[in-house]
Amino acid sequence: MAALTRRNARRVSEPDPAASPAALWLIGGFKLTMGLILVVVGLGTLELIHRDLAETAVTVSHRFHLASNNHYFDLALSHLLSLDARRLRVISAGTFVYAGLLLTQGVGLLLRRRWAEYFTVIVTGSFIPLELYELTRRISATRLIVLAINVAIVWYLVAVLRRSSPAKP
Repeated sequence: MAALTRRNARRVSEPDPAASPAALWLIGGFKLTMGLILVVVGLGTLELIHRDLAETAVTVSHRFHLASNNHYFDLALSHLLSLDARRLRVISAGTFVYAGLLLTQGVGLLLRRRWAEYFTVIVTGSFIPLELYELTRRISATRLIVLAINVAIVWYLVAVLRRSSPAKP
C-alpha cells in the first residue's frame, strides 16, 4: 500500500507527457510576463503616493508627447487626479495580489507542474464570467481578445488534464 502511495505521489509531480511543452511554455511565459508587468505597475502606483499627481501627469504627457485634447487622455487624467493616497495603496495591493497569482501560475506551468494546470484553470476560468459581463456593458476589440485568450487557455489546459488523468478501475 505504501509503495502505491509513493508511486501516485511521484506521478502527480512528474510532467504530463500528453501536454505540448511548447504550448505550456507559451501559456506559462504569458502568465509570467503579465505578472512581472503588474509588479512594475504596483511599484509605480506606490511611487505615485509620494508625488504630486498633477505635476507627474504633466511630466509624463510631455515626455510621451500625449495630446491634452485627446478625450481618453483627459478621462485618464481626471481619474488619476481624483485618487488619494489610500486609494493608491488599495490599487497597488490589488495589483500585487493579482501579480502573485499570475507569477505562481507562470512559474508552475514553466516547471510543468500538474497543480499549476489545475490552478490556472480555476483562476483563469473564474475571470471568464466577469469578462462576459464586461462585454454586455460595452463590446470592444480588447475585451474580445482577452476573453478569447482566456477561453483558449482554459480549454487547452482542461483538455490536457482530461487526457493525462489516470484511468479509473
